[in-house]
Amino acid sequence: MKIEKGKIVNLTYDLHLNGFEGELVESTKPENPLVFVYGDGNMLESFESKIKDLSKGDNFKFSLSKDEAYGDEIEDAIAEFPKDVFLQEEMTELPKVGEHVPMQDAEGNRFDGIVTEIKDSSVVVDFNHPLAGEDLYFTGKIIDVKDSK
Repeated sequence: MKIEKGKIVNLTYDLHLNGFEGELVESTKPENPLVFVYGDGNMLESFESKIKDLSKGDNFKFSLSKDEAYGDEIEDAIAEFPKDVFLQEEMTELPKVGEHVPMQDAEGNRFDGIVTEIKDSSVVVDFNHPLAGEDLYFTGKIIDVKDSK
């Protein structure tokens, strides 16, 4: 069975930066594969286009340019907040550099950011995708493809 819209895909992959032999930043194993419904919008379209028509047992190796992946880092997606924003009822201490922080704007929209700096009176949070500005290099194997019904 080939990968196409609506199929449940199980796959393993290694994700590298700076080439196929570069830094390994993410990896899945057969006992805990990535599982998704192809074409449901939960994966990068460019990733899905590279595995379309593959079948169970097929190996893959491809790269995605930063433009095909998460784009360039956006300077406006880095924000500085007063420390007291983080010291409210549910939080008694400041997040640490490198920590993921969920935030919400006045309209209720949720954003995930990463703390990049703690200053004297503020905390700097980067809301760019962690892989923004990076070319991505994938190798992997299709474990299974099946109907979603």
